[in-house]
Amino acid sequence: MNVDHALDRSVTVSSGGVGLFTYVYRPDTPRLESPKPYLHPIRTLAGDVVSLFRPHDHVWHKGIAWSLPHVGEHNFWGGPTYVHGRFYVQLDNNGSAEHREMTDLSATNGDATVAHRLDWASQAGDPVIAETRTLHASLVDEQTWTLTVHTSMRNVSGETLSFGSPTTKGRENAGYGGLFWRGPRDFTGGTLQSPDGTGGDDLRGTRAEWFAFRGRHDGTDRASTIVMVDARDNPRHPPQWFARTEEFACLNPAPFFSEELELADGDTLAFRYAVVIATGDRGDEGTAALAGLGRAAL
Repeated sequence: MNVDHALDRSVTVSSGGVGLFTYVYRPDTPRLESPKPYLHPIRTLAGDVVSLFRPHDHVWHKGIAWSLPHVGEHNFWGGPTYVHGRFYVQLDNNGSAEHREMTDLSATNGDATVAHRLDWASQAGDPVIAETRTLHASLVDEQTWTLTVHTSMRNVSGETLSFGSPTTKGRENAGYGGLFWRGPRDFTGGTLQSPDGTGGDDLRGTRAEWFAFRGRHDGTDRASTIVMVDARDNPRHPPQWFARTEEFACLNPAPFFSEELELADGDTLAFRYAVVIATGDRGDEGTAALAGLGRAAL
């Protein structure tokens, strides 16, 4: 793999002439979209883009991002905050996750690692979370590669933080928050798959170790598959999933879907995930096999 570092901006990891992903660690995101690092574009080894950046319906969706809508009083998701009885309200609470220090940037023929330290701050600039994050990409074969994401968040706010979602605040079946993937427009109407079978938006809110999205691209008429796998030692494993296909394509293992998690000042919360990016639609059994590759990567 090759690494191209645009200093103080982003890292692009490529293989065989294909840019597999660009990790924008210091974005120029507007404040109301809760600035934070994100991965976009993300491509299969065939070169098909499997992420979407700043869609008009939710401009704070950006490829894959570690996004949290309710951290105490803070919104690290972007846009308005869900307030029960008032629906979504724009508040002065859009925090940011800011890059501080790159701690690892390396590559071999089949692997690449990006690691850095971030400081999460309130909209007013007060410290909330100190995070260390590692991304590791690895080639599996000519059609498949994996991305693992490790995050460790230490509460530095001076008080206990409650991590939640719109569902914990009163909105039914809207428990999003965590590692969130927004798929391309042409994936709308694709197939969701969990260990229990395939379906559509009816699968949202169910618990599973992994979820997959099987979609087809306009233009090339090729298919691609995205599988996200939750590490077995993650809090609340197996998580409930926020997943969509009817309005737009997304996957999100959501550890705070229906129950808040409290983190005392000075304590640390850690998560690990694997994302498998594959060319083609492997069918039900083949997709389950991809999930096995994700487990192995963790």
